[in-house]
Amino acid sequence: MNLIKKIPIFLFCFTVVFKTGGQQAPGYLFKARALIESGKNNEAIDVLSEAIDNQKDNRCYLFRGDAYANIGKYFEAEEDYQYINKIIPHSGDYGLARIYALKGDASRALAYLEENLASKFRKSEKEIMLDPVFDRIENTQEWRQFWKKERYSEVETKVQEVKYYLSSGKMDEARVIATQLTGSYPEDNLANYTIALVDYEFKRYQEVITNISKLLLADRNNSDYLILLARAQTAIGNYAGAIGSITRIIESGNTDAGFFLDRAECFIKTGELEKAMNDINQYLEFYPENKKALKMAGTVAGAMGDNLKGISYFTQNIELNPGDPECWLNRANAYFTAKAWEFAAYDYGMALDLKPDIADAWLNKGIALVNTGKTEDACFDFKKAYLLGNKKATPLINKYCIH
Repeated sequence: MNLIKKIPIFLFCFTVVFKTGGQQAPGYLFKARALIESGKNNEAIDVLSEAIDNQKDNRCYLFRGDAYANIGKYFEAEEDYQYINKIIPHSGDYGLARIYALKGDASRALAYLEENLASKFRKSEKEIMLDPVFDRIENTQEWRQFWKKERYSEVETKVQEVKYYLSSGKMDEARVIATQLTGSYPEDNLANYTIALVDYEFKRYQEVITNISKLLLADRNNSDYLILLARAQTAIGNYAGAIGSITRIIESGNTDAGFFLDRAECFIKTGELEKAMNDINQYLEFYPENKKALKMAGTVAGAMGDNLKGISYFTQNIELNPGDPECWLNRANAYFTAKAWEFAAYDYGMALDLKPDIADAWLNKGIALVNTGKTEDACFDFKKAYLLGNKKATPLINKYCIH
């Protein structure tokens, strides 16, 4: 399960948190995000404009500003960011800072960045420094002067150090800083979240759950807290608990459809296959060509007894990814389960043409060939499986290859 997501570089405004009263974000926001992520900004603009006209949803202005910025329509983007700023003060400041940086206007860019850093929508130093938009003004006197002032608290600075060490695999160094931080600021939520991040890396999952549960009492829908909680719950096998945590993320208005797949994985673990399929189909509505989602859909459909439906999902994956052996293997296994031996043998052959070292595929291909009467060809496959380390091939070799 991959519950910590990487936000695409031109989707910063999707990270702005709106109060939604515990409601899932509407489909047009998921769809717009998916379109922007795939570079279809004009289509996203159409979707968002329609929602503005028909649904009167002010959030769309912020997201549409992102799409306009991506295609160089800075005037339109600025209008949208300014409009949302009037509705939700400072929510558009970071977008405006980026627009003026793109225009090369360092003074106005930094003025809006100053506003962002003084608001609840403030970006971390790492986010800002990694944003390539600001490369255009980083060599200016204004930029250098701006960063001479301390803009982050000691806790925020130390947290970034901890995250850096964790990402670099330096767990002991991260633990030392996090322990010092919670010792100096025992009531600080960010400090306690940081120690929970360290505890997770050290596999102290129950400590993570206890700590994060306390933090959520004060900030019930904090996505960072809920993501870490779900990861810890999954690690100890509490899939029902993880489902609850992920559901809270989705119902907080988060527009990352990936959480549907995360929840589907947990539903699979709890045996709630129909719910898993519902979540997978939700995801596929916005990302219809996603390889992982199509594989999951095929697997779940087969587990629910609808092997033909499962095969149709696997076929879509093959059509989209004809050079991927895994896609051929998935459909081959489905045909094998259905005892469609000729189709199974063909698909195993295609997978093995692409990746010849899959021992189980050689074994299953041989079994499929035996069932079509091609014993001599099957013998070759059983020997290949054995040479690749599959000991299950031994009795089959003895039965079909020794005359």
